[in-house]
Amino acid sequence: MIERPDKIIDFHVHLFPDKLFDAIREAFLRQYNWRIMHRYYYRECIARLREAGAGVIVYSNYAHRAGIAGELNRWNEKILREYDDLYCFAAYHPDDDDALDMARRLLENPKILGFKLQLLVQNFYPFDERLYPLYEMVIRKNKHILFHTGTGPVGNQFVGLKPFVKALDRFPELPATVAHLGAHEYTGFMELLDRHPGLYLDTAFCFLPPPYEGYNLGPAYLEKYKSRILYGSDYPNLITPWEAEIENLLKMNLSREFYDDIFYHNGAALIRSLTAQGETGKSGLPSG
Repeated sequence: MIERPDKIIDFHVHLFPDKLFDAIREAFLRQYNWRIMHRYYYRECIARLREAGAGVIVYSNYAHRAGIAGELNRWNEKILREYDDLYCFAAYHPDDDDALDMARRLLENPKILGFKLQLLVQNFYPFDERLYPLYEMVIRKNKHILFHTGTGPVGNQFVGLKPFVKALDRFPELPATVAHLGAHEYTGFMELLDRHPGLYLDTAFCFLPPPYEGYNLGPAYLEKYKSRILYGSDYPNLITPWEAEIENLLKMNLSREFYDDIFYHNGAALIRSLTAQGETGKSGLPSG
């Protein structure tokens, strides 16, 4: 088995205020019977990820209803000031009266890479016209959207390949990452990369050990699109150890370039482009 890379950027982490973390874990158990293994609050999550080898952490949170994004984003700004090598996809809800004004201000923060849209939970479509001003702003300001828009591990009418393609038809240049490799419609989401140069996919929750049924296309697609895939763990919302997906990816014995790209180089390049960092700073990311 190929050796684990020395440098890892975890591009898909969830951090929430403590009380909201508790509520989310209770909802996972009640709705999906998922018993989250890593029941830690944000400080310990960051510490444990760093101890495990994730030097740079990109996390997100989301507003499950109108009226809470403001408080969440004030919390995001606070912890981004506390930690180096920490970046965020901030919360956004289109029904907030101040949504666009808040988004405009947040995007001035270089540690806020863009926004998370969790369509499964927020219950709107990616082609909802209320989102169009946000997309236009993100494109104009050279930022990014993190979408949960696939049907895995569970789905509803707001997620899936077709609704997302409808959004891309309107905004083909949209700079975005699709979480979970677009599970479970892996082929369709991967082939979008051929037509949309601003699009990335992340690996979160796709390489868990059995009995979870994750990525199933084999190595060819992964190698073909290795420059557009980001490693993400979904930590701490996991039912397995953090290292399990890394180990399963390494067992596939893909190219050294594949592992170097997805675990570090792709994420570092994307962060540099979104933060306009031309030189190595506190982030520790190389300039070239």
